[in-house]
Amino acid sequence: MNFKIDTKEKFTIITPLMDVLSDNLTAELFQSSTDCLETNIRNVILNFKNVRSVHEQCAVTLLKLQQLFYERNASFVICEVSPPLKAQFADLELNITPSESEAWDIVQMEEIERELLDEETGEV
Repeated sequence: MNFKIDTKEKFTIITPLMDVLSDNLTAELFQSSTDCLETNIRNVILNFKNVRSVHEQCAVTLLKLQQLFYERNASFVICEVSPPLKAQFADLELNITPSESEAWDIVQMEEIERELLDEETGEV
């Protein structure tokens, strides 16, 4: 497996183990991430601490993933992105945090926000 997957109470952390994220690995990452949408723990944190470069299609795929998660009322946060990658992602509206703990905070805040919205609309 090219990814380390760590499941917590409210989210799953997916960490690529390679320094280059190729198109094939991006497809594998997409599948691993979307598989989480079919479980009880639907939120994903993607930790890029090992990744130094990505192929061009990767950025587009990450944006599609983020949109898919939010459409399905789940969180998708990317963390620990290197400065060169951050520059590559600059034109995209990706949810990126400097650290994994900040990504945890965002997921937890978004969970609370969804719960409050569900209560307001009576969808509890």
